[in-house]
Amino acid sequence: MPDRKIRLSVLDQSPIRRGSNAVEALQESIQLAKLADRLGFTRYWLSEHHNTRALASAAPEILIARLAAATKYIRLGSGGVMLPNHSTLKVAENFRLLEALYPNRIDLGIGRAPGGDRLTAHVLNPSNSFEPREFVQQIHDLEGYLTDSDALGTVHEKVKAIPQIDTFPGLWMLTSSGESGLLAARQGWALSFAHFIYPVGGPQAVRTYRDRFQPSVFLPQPEANVGIFVFCADTQEKADELQAMMDYRLLSLEKGKFDVYPTWEEVRDYEYTDMEWQRVLANRGRMISGTPKNVKVKLQKLADDYQVDEIVIATMADKAEDRFRSYELLAEQFQLEPRNTD
Repeated sequence: MPDRKIRLSVLDQSPIRRGSNAVEALQESIQLAKLADRLGFTRYWLSEHHNTRALASAAPEILIARLAAATKYIRLGSGGVMLPNHSTLKVAENFRLLEALYPNRIDLGIGRAPGGDRLTAHVLNPSNSFEPREFVQQIHDLEGYLTDSDALGTVHEKVKAIPQIDTFPGLWMLTSSGESGLLAARQGWALSFAHFIYPVGGPQAVRTYRDRFQPSVFLPQPEANVGIFVFCADTQEKADELQAMMDYRLLSLEKGKFDVYPTWEEVRDYEYTDMEWQRVLANRGRMISGTPKNVKVKLQKLADDYQVDEIVIATMADKAEDRFRSYELLAEQFQLEPRNTD
């Protein structure tokens, strides 16, 4: 059986390293977006996080505009906008404006998680009830604004999202459990499964999504991808270093330490307890690391398990050059078609 032809995309959380700052992190995002555009990556998605000193991406819609202006071909999008944090009308207008500026290059990925703690989510949107049915209503309202609905008895009779344009941003539902996959199928949206958050049940969730998909004005047939942490390096030793730092960071997150960004020197001699090591082993299901050929084999298997032809890759590293190098090696190994972006 021939290898599945895989498209690669980027998920950028704009990490802030120890001793660095948000300004430098955002400049790195600009550089990485340019590199991904030149290397032939399909999409470049930006996350939404709040109340943390370790990540700089609090407003993906603003960063999307900056990166779209700095690139030529790659699609820019949110991975994602945490819809309960926001006014639905404002999200619709933000992404309509982006789509008007950069037609057919914008993705609107929607998530239900708060992107931080509940107190911060409440401050962002005091009317947020955290009820699933309200999220579903927001999805219906978002569609109404994007399609210029005139449905009687709704707010859409009198309120329209501007600017009014003839195209839509690509609509993606983000999920790490599969529940939102059912909503994506019913609404006719594309689906992205966050394997890097929860590496269990994803292939079944994507199969169920495909089986239940209902075509829509946004998408005629099901489309899905999978996101995962990847660390690719020229040597196994370097790949092991990158993985060890992520082992420590994910464990720290589970302990409620959200602003830990370790260096290799800090984690090299750390002795895990038996319980901690079990969590490390479990979390390794959320990532793939190694030299280029080994990583390609593992990513091909992931794509086959999910029956998708696109993988969204998130890479964090202690040094920017290691992070950039990982994406360069992946582009070379998967034979992406480079673009002339001069």
